[in-house]
Formats: sequence, C-alpha cells, structure tokens
Amino acid sequence: MKIGLEVFVEKAHKKYKKTRLGVLCNQASVDSKLRHISEHVSDKKLGLTIGCFLGPQHGIRGEKQDNMIESTDFTDPRTGVPVYSLYSNVREPSDAMLENIDTFIVDLQDVGTRIYTFAYTMANCMRAAKRAGKKVVVLDRPNPIDGVTLEGNCLKPEFSSFVGQFPMIVRHGMTMGELALLFNEAFGIGCDLEVIRMQGWKRTMSAPQWKRDWVPPSPNVPNYYSVLTFPGSVLFEGTNISEARGTTKPFEFVGAPYVNADTLASEMNAKKFKGVY
Repeated sequence: MKIGLEVFVEKAHKKYKKTRLGVLCNQASVDSKLRHISEHVSDKKLGLTIGCFLGPQHGIRGEKQDNMIESTDFTDPRTGVPVYSLYSNVREPSDAMLENIDTFIVDLQDVGTRIYTFAYTMANCMRAAKRAGKKVVVLDRPNPIDGVTLEGNCLKPEFSSFVGQFPMIVRHGMTMGELALLFNEAFGIGCDLEVIRMQGWKRTMSAPQWKRDWVPPSPNVPNYYSVLTFPGSVLFEGTNISEARGTTKPFEFVGAPYVNADTLASEMNAKKFKGVY
C-alpha cells in the first residue's frame, strides 16, 4: 500500500516546483519508514518551496495533550519556515498566512469519525483557498476503521460546530481525500482541489492490515483499539462522564467517581445491547 504522501514524493510533486506550498500536517504525517513530510518537502532533491507549515488541534508535533489547549505560532528550528497554528485565535488561515502560500498541501491522518477536528481544519483551508484563489492538494490516507462500515446518526445542520460541520453520519467510511471531495462538491466549498490517491488500499482494510507502524494522529488515540472505540465513546464528551483521556486506555473506558459500577452494569445488561456487556 502506498499512501498519498508516498505517491506525491515519487512523482506527483513535480508540477508544484514553481509554487509556494503551505503544508498542513502533524506528527503522524509520515511515510512507511516514519520519515516526516517536512523532511520530504524541504529536501533539496525535490526542489520545492515551502511558504509555511500549518498545524491542526494538538499542535503540529502533537505536543498538546489536553483536548482544548490551543497552540501558538513559531518558527520551525530545523527549516526556518514559519509554523502557523489553526487551533489558536484562528481556525481558518488568515490573509497574512495566505501571503506565503500558493498551494495548500494537506497530509493528515483521520480516525474515520465525524467527531474529529482534522477534517474541518482541512475544510477551513479549502474555504480560505477558494476565497483567495489558491489550490488545495490532499495527500490521501486510509480510514483506520475501514471504508465500508457505516454507523451512527446524521448531524442536523443546526448543531454544526468545529467537531461536526456537515450533515454526515458518525462512522462515515471515507478517507481524507474522499471527505475533501464531499466537502467540495456536495457541500459547496468549490475550491480548486486535487486528491493524490493511494495505491493498493482496499476499502475492507483496517489499520492492522496496513502492515505499517501506528503513529497516533492525536495524543489520545495511541493505538488501533482506541480509534476503533472512538466513534461510540467520544459521544461521552458531551456529558460529565470521563472517556478516559489521560489514561493508558483513552476511549476504551468511560466512567466517573460517582458511578456505582454494579448498578450501571445491571441496568446496561438488562437492555441487551448488541456487543455491550
């Protein structure tokens, strides 16, 4: 399997040698050998020009552990390129940021769930690109919980937010590239969009079948099990019950000090939910 980043580095990058790139990425934006996209695009062999890097929630290096902690702008010490946070006082690239960009490169790993901010940071970059006449290139990555299973309710537009901008079901079965196409065509963003497609990925594949190292896309999805349970347990963020952020099993457990475990188990088991015990 080759992800969009690897296809881009091999051949697709050639037509972008005369453009300034704004690269939206984080710590999981790596190839099969764990080489980060920032190393690739700044490699003189590719001959690319980097205008800036942009980071989503949790920071460009995934260093913000807590859920709602914003990141600040800084200069990348290795490349000397400015790094702008899109989870700060802004969620969409500002006019000042756009001065350094001709083309957005988006390389983010999604978790296959509507309730996740990375896809909406991508959507916000697409809106900014449309406004300013820029291009967006999405380097596609696979859905870690497969591309065929669909589950959950559809978001009502009146409840849209930064963790759910569009009327989609919870477990959507799409890749980041497919989400970009959906946002652009069905939901009317209408920017100049290109998706660098993957090679060798099958829709039935989930992360254990990729035969690649798992790199946490955000701090509280450290392994496949947490991303697999995420579509259901993330809903508890709307309550005063913990979904185990900060523990070694985030999204695999929910609970609170005031919960009587025996009573809860008895009530839940009486309902005979499929897959719940």
